[in-house]
Amino acid sequence: MPTSVYKFIDLVGTSTESWEKAVAAAVTAAAKTVRDLRIAEVSELDVQLDDGKIVNYRAKVRLSFRVEREIG
Repeated sequence: MPTSVYKFIDLVGTSTESWEKAVAAAVTAAAKTVRDLRIAEVSELDVQLDDGKIVNYRAKVRLSFRVEREIG
């Protein structure tokens, strides 16, 4: 039976609107250069403040993808 191997990367996505959009930004950016993304785990949420007001939502995201095997 074939087995799979997965790798994890950690990214931080940002948005001026919401944590959901911050997560989407991280996943969208990763999907441009990483194939076969499988799982996105949100590990931490925070906000950047300026003069007591939220200016950025930040989401720390751990993404997993399958490592490609060489055929042959």
